[in-house]
Amino acid sequence: METYVYWNMNLKRPIQVKFLKEAETYFLSQNEKVQQKFLLAFEKTETGLKGSWFEKLKNTDGIYEFRQSDHQKFYRIFAFWDSEEKKTLIIATHGTDKKSNKTPRKEIKKAEQIRKKYFQVKGK
Repeated sequence: METYVYWNMNLKRPIQVKFLKEAETYFLSQNEKVQQKFLLAFEKTETGLKGSWFEKLKNTDGIYEFRQSDHQKFYRIFAFWDSEEKKTLIIATHGTDKKSNKTPRKEIKKAEQIRKKYFQVKGK
């Protein structure tokens, strides 16, 4: 049985998962069962729940990953937080399929580069 923890008990600002184009393309390329698993993870996260489906990657510059799996593969969608005035966004950058549970360093670097560029363009 999975234990749930709340990110923020008050949820002063709503949380919204938002896709960049590459993340959207990756998500839509998955079969319906994997998509449903991810949708449930996004929903739980947006309501303020924290669990193993969405975790910060160690030794990264603020990169998280939505985690799902089936009997064949591990699926990951990388993301980072962007706190705005009225809401908190979780920006999904891209995704990858893996045969092992180890996250490839090149995918983490890619997410970090996308995050850096996102905030440069945004002016933060």
